[in-house]
Amino acid sequence: MVGGCGVTAINEKHLTAGLTSAQVAERVSAGQVNVQPDRSGRSVSDIVRANIFTRINAILGVLFIIVMSTGSIINGAFGLLIIANSGIGIIQEIRAKKTLDALAIVGQTRPMVRRDGVAAEIDPGEVVLDDIIELGPGDQIVVDGETLESASLDIDESLLTGEADAVDKAVGDPIMSGSFVVAGSGAYRATKVGRDAYAAQLAEEASKFTLVNSELRNGIDKILKIITYLLIPAGVLTIVNQLFISENGIKASLLGMVAALVPMVPEGLVLMTSIAFAVGVVRLGRRQCLVNELPAIEGLARVNVVCADKTGTLTENGMRLSELVPVQGDRTELEQALSALAAHDPRPNASVQAMAEAYPDAPEWSSSSIAPFTSAKKWSGISFSDSASGEARGNWLLGAPDMLLPPESETASQAGELGSGGLRVLLLASTDVPVDTEAADGLSAPGALTPRALIALEQRVRPDARQTLDYFASQDVSVKVISGDNAISVGAVAGSLGLGTVDDAVDARTLPTDTDELADIVDTHTTFGRVRPDQKRAMVGALQSRGNTVAMTGDGVNDVLALKDADIGVAMGSGSSASRSVAQIVLLDNRFATLPYVVGEGRRVIGNIERVSNLFLTKTVYAVLLAMTIGIAGVLGKIFGFTPMSYPFQPIHVTIAAWFTIGVPAFVLSLAPNNERARTGFVGRVLRLAIPSGIVIAVCTFVAYALVYPGGSGLELGSKDSVDMTPDQMQAATTALITMIAISMWVLAVVARPYNWWKIVLLTVSVLMYVLIFSLPFTQEMFKLDPTDWGKTAIALGTAAVGIVAVEILWRLNPAIAVWTSKLKVRSKESNTADKVSGAGER
Repeated sequence: MVGGCGVTAINEKHLTAGLTSAQVAERVSAGQVNVQPDRSGRSVSDIVRANIFTRINAILGVLFIIVMSTGSIINGAFGLLIIANSGIGIIQEIRAKKTLDALAIVGQTRPMVRRDGVAAEIDPGEVVLDDIIELGPGDQIVVDGETLESASLDIDESLLTGEADAVDKAVGDPIMSGSFVVAGSGAYRATKVGRDAYAAQLAEEASKFTLVNSELRNGIDKILKIITYLLIPAGVLTIVNQLFISENGIKASLLGMVAALVPMVPEGLVLMTSIAFAVGVVRLGRRQCLVNELPAIEGLARVNVVCADKTGTLTENGMRLSELVPVQGDRTELEQALSALAAHDPRPNASVQAMAEAYPDAPEWSSSSIAPFTSAKKWSGISFSDSASGEARGNWLLGAPDMLLPPESETASQAGELGSGGLRVLLLASTDVPVDTEAADGLSAPGALTPRALIALEQRVRPDARQTLDYFASQDVSVKVISGDNAISVGAVAGSLGLGTVDDAVDARTLPTDTDELADIVDTHTTFGRVRPDQKRAMVGALQSRGNTVAMTGDGVNDVLALKDADIGVAMGSGSSASRSVAQIVLLDNRFATLPYVVGEGRRVIGNIERVSNLFLTKTVYAVLLAMTIGIAGVLGKIFGFTPMSYPFQPIHVTIAAWFTIGVPAFVLSLAPNNERARTGFVGRVLRLAIPSGIVIAVCTFVAYALVYPGGSGLELGSKDSVDMTPDQMQAATTALITMIAISMWVLAVVARPYNWWKIVLLTVSVLMYVLIFSLPFTQEMFKLDPTDWGKTAIALGTAAVGIVAVEILWRLNPAIAVWTSKLKVRSKESNTADKVSGAGER
């Protein structure tokens, strides 16, 4: 409440004592308690089941059973992927769940409940049926109930009903969970708790640990759909070739079939995405940042406009009374009025707390009527009388000078001069009628208003605010300061931080309602004062209409609508429970400086998953193409009467091929630091690199295999029930494998750019591991490798060199291809638009 006194008018004689301890215990034993949904949406058992019973695990499981039926245990090594995928996913998601649950306890709404005649804050999960819950401005309604006491109690139900206007609640009116108090105070009795409450289902769905509405996840899903269409023909062709055309026998054919199908499955892509998000939650949790919706980590990395509230964001919540400037009346009387206003406010904000600290000795006055503060009118007031004699002590108002005074008045000019120095200025005034007298417009002060004093409050700018704003400026993220305070005061504070000037500050009362006109002004100005809640929402919408991705920060009930509509809502932990409930991210330590870390975490997730996706999809592309190429060669061989070409690899070969070209590097890259700026077009960029690279690897591997494959009757086939490879088969498979691994390693080197020391170490270790695998007799025998024929190995290295050059050329041409593709899309869109216009003209 900005300078307001949302003072309770609840008559103390009518206070309800609430339930007794015995009654509470009785209701708890009867299960009439507000059971809260799991913060992360899934229990540990749900997480375990969800990570084990996946489509990818099912595919790999079936293929593993087929391999085990042949008796070749070593070729079933890929089955370890099932354990690895499930185990890593379970561990990371449980870690993220624990972090979310722990932070949710810190940041959750704590209702004020009366029990045994005493009001105290309790956890929302401890509320029982028939509890009496007190309400004040900004409070979130945690359970359904019936109004028992109302002092101008206005509740916003827009989050439930879509109705923008606050609803006045009289005694007996129903109150729904999920709504929040915008003005006044009161109390209500809980009539529905737990899952019976109106908003329980909404809350349960909204708080799930989920990746929905993530551009990154949607892109991966789109890619997986494309892969699915490719897998069907490739898989069918491989099965036909291995089981019906190949002459290798049933067991060898089954192994070849499995070896062809396993690398087609991008088993780690979804896993790495989940891990990256989960690790992001844990990292941000260490910085006291609660992520209500997981895609917010990604979304904030794409933000290019941040709308920041001044109070509580750029400045600290605490204030100090700098000066009391009397306008009319005795200073002692004015100090008594301020002290009484502060003492009668049950939920004082920073402004009122500053006055209470300055004037702690409150007079023995009682309230006869009140006018609670609202964001629309920017003032509040109380009519007082002497508690002992009943003598009237005046009708006092406290609020914004520019809302209560004519702009040409001398007092308004004096307030402007005080505010131009960055001070927050409030007006103390009196009227000749009770403060709850309704004005004609519902916003103006009642009766004849007399200015009595100006109160100057000193706001402390956060020490880390300038550094945070400089970071956003360096990242081309523009910052708009939107506040309900006086525009001059807001401009002075923002100007001290390098954001615009006092002269550039815009008074929101002059803003147009048209979205295009509003967007023009918001685009060209930085600082805005006297912004109403509906205007904050409109300004966010205007920025979004120009293609901006908008983040909104705030801590008050007046920020809720804008927080809800922004692409990313960021609330302060000390803010109202309503603002925390609608925000995707809550900064529990109230530090605006935490936002750059959230942006950095989002960039790490996006950039690293893009790199990892390149690796996995390259493997899928070359696996599909290689299987189709060899399958077609097998069919042609059958038709034209020469020895059919069977799949070169056994499952163990494709397993080791993925270890150090994809598996280990992908895990490291997915968790590594990454400060690359987030860009749209994730799917296009990944496919532009993965498809050409996959084609090169498939073609070069097939050529190397065809060059060393004897063909005709020169290949001695193994017995029909044997899974052992003949020497010629093993050498041909080794040649093809060396080619495939070498080019895949270069794709990894391309994806890892730009290099630093740890990436160089990663690449070096990966290469050395393959050198050891191919050179040690023990590993040669275990993994069925035979690189001893130097002629064939030379063919492999020569073919790989050609493939490496091709991958490098394609990578260097990639930016030009991207520009060309973009131009084609623009031309296509323009052509479609022209056709539509032409068609409309003809009609």
